[in-house]
This record gives sequence, structure tokens and C-alpha cells, in this order.
Amino acid sequence: MCRMVIALGGNALGNTPEEQMEKVKFAAKSIVPLILAGNDIIVCHGNGPQVGMINLAFEKGFEGGYTPMMPLAECTAMSQGYIGYHLQQAIDAELVRNGSGDTPVITMLTQVIVDENDPAFKNPAKPIGAFYDEETAKKLMAETGCKYVEDAGRGWRRVVASPRPVSIYEYMTLDTLISAREVIIAGGGGGIPVIHTKDGYKGVAAVVDKDFAAEKLAELVHAEYLFILTAVDRVCINFGKANQKEIIHMTPKEAQAYMDENQFAPGSMLPKVQAACEFASSREGRKAIIGSLEKAPLALEGKSGTLIEAK
Repeated sequence: MCRMVIALGGNALGNTPEEQMEKVKFAAKSIVPLILAGNDIIVCHGNGPQVGMINLAFEKGFEGGYTPMMPLAECTAMSQGYIGYHLQQAIDAELVRNGSGDTPVITMLTQVIVDENDPAFKNPAKPIGAFYDEETAKKLMAETGCKYVEDAGRGWRRVVASPRPVSIYEYMTLDTLISAREVIIAGGGGGIPVIHTKDGYKGVAAVVDKDFAAEKLAELVHAEYLFILTAVDRVCINFGKANQKEIIHMTPKEAQAYMDENQFAPGSMLPKVQAACEFASSREGRKAIIGSLEKAPLALEGKSGTLIEAK
């Protein structure tokens, strides 16, 4: 039995509330066997499509004069709530079907502490929300103070900073809850990014990569395993080419050599490998697995996924 953090991608959760309610049932079927095996579980999740929908709704409402512009930190908090609610219900229902309905499942609103001096704040580059023509984008920039840039000929889009996580505000509470054998959903969407001020913590317009947030959380709650679940069974080199090769096991040093060769796509597999290496290198005995959601239980047996561990 192990303590593990499981990171789900936001795209695995669907693009509408109705689609999400169905997809979380599939996620629960992969997560619950790990719970029933006696492992302590924290589930983190992405929120790319979901927070985009929330942000877009407020953007359109603002354009029409119907609603105020909602800060991005609040949009992330909203996405944490409704995604967590759906995951919580799906995992609970699957536990009930397996005769373990007395296992508590909770969602924790999670704030991720970032450094206000992180270089990412000087160069916002993470696109979110809808595409606009130049005139509309410049109007929104003047009215909201947000930054919009032209995106590969497809139109203008808002960009925000993507700083690295420094700590998790609620990590001690999460550690207590997981020690009490509760299944926890936390760190949704990479967490709500906050900075420390003289008056306490304040939300900022940024997006923390969910894989890096999950890695930081896994460190802070003393997990033995970090699962990063994605759409492929294993990490590959020469991806999409005739000489594509699956990687079953690699050390952080070997992974770095692949990264130096630009084997992993930025914004896709690269942050997953980086987060996995950081966790595996953070303390002796820690292991990270990158693999597919549907085969998560098999990964612990070495039958699926890419295992990253330091030797």
C-alpha cells in the first residue's frame, strides 16, 4: 500500500458539463481499484477546457454589458468546484458499487503559492479563452488591462503567466485528511495561483501547470508515487515517426538526455516528463509513472506506463 497523487488531464474530463459527467465515470473506474487496494489517494486534475468556458462566458457577458469581468483566479476556483463535485460523485458511486460506500471522498479548494518575481509574470505566454479580431482584442485590452496577442493567424487571444508552484497553502490539511483514509480531490487546474503580501495571500491572473502542481503536492504530502495520466500508454521517443519507440523505464538523467534532444513536445509531454523527473529526484524511493488513464491499475504491476525513478 502506498500514498499516491494522481494527475488527470483536463481534456480527459470533456468539453461540456454533460460530457464531463459521463467521462468522470470512466476515470472513477480506473481510480477506484487503486483505492480498494489500500492506497492513499489524492486526485489532481486539469481544467483547460473548463476554465476556458467559464472565462469565455464572463468575457462575452462583459462585451455585452451584462456581467463584470471575472478575475482568472476566481474562474479557476469555480472550475475546481464543479469538476471536483463531478469527480467526487463519480468516485463515490464507483466505491458504492464495489461495496466500499463508507470511504469518504472530498474536494478541497486548493491555493498554490507562486513567486511574484517568477520570470513568467514578465512574459505572459499561456493562451486562454476565445479568439478575437484585432479591433475587439485591443478594445478588451484597453477596458480590462489584460494582454491579448495574435495567435498563429487564428486571431487574437488572451495570454497569462504560467509560474512554477512554490508551495501549496493547504498541504498540512491535505496531509491530515489523507492520513485519515479520506480520498481527496485537490489541486484542480493547477490550483488557484496566489502570492504572499503583507495582508495575506492574493490571487493572481496566472495558470499553474497541473503536472507541476501535482508534483509539488506529492512532495509536500510525502507520497511514494506520482501518477500522471494522459492519452498514451507510455512515453515515446521519435513520436509519430517510423522509428517511434516506447520507453518502459528511465532515470531522470536518461530523461534529461531525451529532453536535450527535444524528444518531447512543449505544452504536451514535456511538462509531464519534467514533473515526473522532479518528483523522482526529490527523495530516495519516490517513483513517477506516466501512462494512460484506462490502464492505471496495470502500471503498478509494470504492465503499462513509463516508470521514472532515480537509481
